[in-house]
Amino acid sequence: MTKLRPEFWKLPLKKLTAPEWEALCDGCGKCCLNKLEYEDTGEVVFTRVACRLLDGETCRCTQYDIRHQFVPECVTLTPKTINKIAYWMPATCAYRLRFEGEPLPEWHYLISGSRETVHEAGESVRGWTVPEFEVPEDEWDQYTIEDLS
Repeated sequence: MTKLRPEFWKLPLKKLTAPEWEALCDGCGKCCLNKLEYEDTGEVVFTRVACRLLDGETCRCTQYDIRHQFVPECVTLTPKTINKIAYWMPATCAYRLRFEGEPLPEWHYLISGSRETVHEAGESVRGWTVPEFEVPEDEWDQYTIEDLS
């Protein structure tokens, strides 16, 4: 395993190494929820419908390294693309928070020391998603989430 610098998450995103960038993910799974973007308003609404590759218990992608083979439209988030993507990332997302110059929340595992605190704080999608293969795309609007922090 690659050694991560102490408190690397406080550095500007463009200064992170690839392993540090990957380690910034809090494991909430919110970015793996399917979203609806309304063309007339530009509003992005999250749904409870999860990507077919999301494990609803671990809140992790089951095929992360080869996900584009199964989900070609899956976004590749990088320091170079964050400025185009941050607007639809969850407000609690570590990538978005750091892009906006905000600190990580206390429940983030890099702060708490435990990968479970994101779930204990109720900040993950654990246990409340619906797999996308169970819901026709034209019915996703029936699964929208009013407030996803």
